[in-house]
Amino acid sequence: MGLDNGPESTKEQKEFLADCKTVIMNGPMGVFEFEKFNKGTFGIVDILADITKKGAVTIIGGGDSVAACEQSGKAGEMSHISTGGGASLELLEGKVLPGVAALAEK
Repeated sequence: MGLDNGPESTKEQKEFLADCKTVIMNGPMGVFEFEKFNKGTFGIVDILADITKKGAVTIIGGGDSVAACEQSGKAGEMSHISTGGGASLELLEGKVLPGVAALAEK
């Protein structure tokens, strides 16, 4: 059972995300609701906050991801946060979202 990622994974995430221009987070790394398993999720949130300060666009999608950012105290450091995780992914796929389509109707 995967409850969290380990420190080596977080180290690699930091390395590989360091020069990204846009990062989308849609889901936590594990069971961050339990302190024992929040290090991986809070580690990625810290990384995203750091790269946002350097100019990257960070998009957080989904209720659990938003909750993790809020619990870590870094929610205000992200570029964009949306509790609509599935809708965010559909938008990225190029699908027309019903709520957005309704705005275009007269």
